[in-house]
Amino acid sequence: MAKKNQLSESLEDYLETILELQKTKTVARSKDIAEKMDIKRGSVTGMLKKLAGKELINYEPYGYVTLTPEGKKIALEIERRHIFLKDFFYRVLKVDEKTADRTACQMEHAMNQQTFNKFKKFINKIDTCPHNDINPNSD
Repeated sequence: MAKKNQLSESLEDYLETILELQKTKTVARSKDIAEKMDIKRGSVTGMLKKLAGKELINYEPYGYVTLTPEGKKIALEIERRHIFLKDFFYRVLKVDEKTADRTACQMEHAMNQQTFNKFKKFINKIDTCPHNDINPNSD
């Protein structure tokens, strides 16, 4: 996963967006990516070229965009982190869903794998502890 370490937060966001579009539409187009990320279409082209240069996506100008196996692997890891972190903020800390989502998006890029693995183990302990008092309906 060495290539992931060389990716900026922005490039990781592109991979995550392409993954989401592939799940809903089978392929992504630069127009769809720009719309989903709320950016100008011209900005997308340069980033797609960078990702293609790192062999993380298949991209031809005016064509469809798909993830390579390595790109998909990285995108799935980013997505897993996002889902896990959002759930923690929303369910455990009782942060509103929109804030939980935004915070998870920021943290998914910053946390290294070792820390994330320890964080998951900690949450698992909380979830399986018979004495935990986590209740999403209380403050």
